[in-house]
Amino acid sequence: MIQRCSWPKDDPLMIEYHDKEWGVPLHDNQKLFEFMVLDAFQAGLSWAIVLKKRENFRKAFDGFDVKKIARYDEKKIQSLMKDKGIIRNQLKIRATVNNARSFIKVQKKFGSFDKYIWQFTGNKRIQNKLTSLDQLPATSHESDAMSKDLKKRGFKFVGSTICYAFMQAAGMVNDHLVSCFRYEEVNAGNVR
Repeated sequence: MIQRCSWPKDDPLMIEYHDKEWGVPLHDNQKLFEFMVLDAFQAGLSWAIVLKKRENFRKAFDGFDVKKIARYDEKKIQSLMKDKGIIRNQLKIRATVNNARSFIKVQKKFGSFDKYIWQFTGNKRIQNKLTSLDQLPATSHESDAMSKDLKKRGFKFVGSTICYAFMQAAGMVNDHLVSCFRYEEVNAGNVR
């Protein structure tokens, strides 16, 4: 029997996310933006809720196309507020449009968002050695620094806890428990 982290429980969608995406280092700018959006919408909610609506988010937000989202006007924002397939939080929807614009500015300044965001971990994955979920941190020095800098650059919904969740999703940190089958795969770089 496969041993994995216990947080996905018996939810097939959460298990698939855990087994295939969580902790895998990401360098694709569009995927990085997707996780930034999804992690912002997660604020105050469970990841399972966001994950179940992920495909709806993808449709509603034009496949997470940062250039399209940066051009959203008030009419588009109001239509998103009526979309029952997503989390209809006006502050988070407006933050997504704002963050798309800030994301583009960062890309222009640094050449890519990937190059910018990975500097917070020294351009390498942080390899934690957790033995229980109780040891799972909510923030780190790196997420604190990331949050502070993103806010300075105009991003919204980028507190340290959200940034840490983003780091986990983007594989900037490996927080799989050492007993989990994915720990060694992610650590060794044998990931898909």
